[in-house]
Amino acid sequence: MLEDLPNVAAEAFSPVDQAALRREAPSHPPRILLLYGSVRQRSYSRFLTHEAARLLEAYGAETRIFDPSGLPLPDDAPADHPKVRELRDLSAWSEGQVWCSPERHGAITGIMKAQIDWIPLSIGAVRPTQGKTLAVMQVSGGSQSFNAVNQLRVLGRWMRMITIPNQSSVAKAYEQFDEAGRMLPSSYYDRVVDVMEELMKFTLLTRGVSDYLTSRYSERKEAAEKLAQRTGLGRI
Repeated sequence: MLEDLPNVAAEAFSPVDQAALRREAPSHPPRILLLYGSVRQRSYSRFLTHEAARLLEAYGAETRIFDPSGLPLPDDAPADHPKVRELRDLSAWSEGQVWCSPERHGAITGIMKAQIDWIPLSIGAVRPTQGKTLAVMQVSGGSQSFNAVNQLRVLGRWMRMITIPNQSSVAKAYEQFDEAGRMLPSSYYDRVVDVMEELMKFTLLTRGVSDYLTSRYSERKEAAEKLAQRTGLGRI
């Protein structure tokens, strides 16, 4: 099979196992962590995040929302800071996530980025976000924009997450919520419903097989080479 592929390491190359993609899914409700990017008293990203959580719960998910207030700047506190531990524990608990940021100066907020920066690519041998699903949303004070969701997608890819195709961008957010912070009926609201429905579907499809979906030839090859070096006769 590999005769015409001399550069492929046979010990790391593995045909796709279709049976492995049909493993029995966990029986508990999908676990979704939601992050938002503003600590203002009247925070539209927080309002939108809570609206998303209500929808996810209606679809059968278990949700938790992280409050970023009090989270220190990245590298400005030890990793055992209570807010950092809380965020990392929630990320480890989750099977999917929702990131919702205001657009500020054409970008996501520092508060949003700080949360993502505190979730490292790896903790020891564990990758806290790899294989988890992700939905991205943004709120804007003016006309509709996609700068923030585009940046969140880049970060999601960097964190090795399965970012769903759909997304939500709410323009003139101050017009889209009532005094109690509930989202008003609109095409923007309908899109949020679409996004949460899609996130649930992707999470249900992938959560039992995410470790297999994210298993990579290059990493298996690297691991095999390290094992060979460690167990080689030359080291005995």
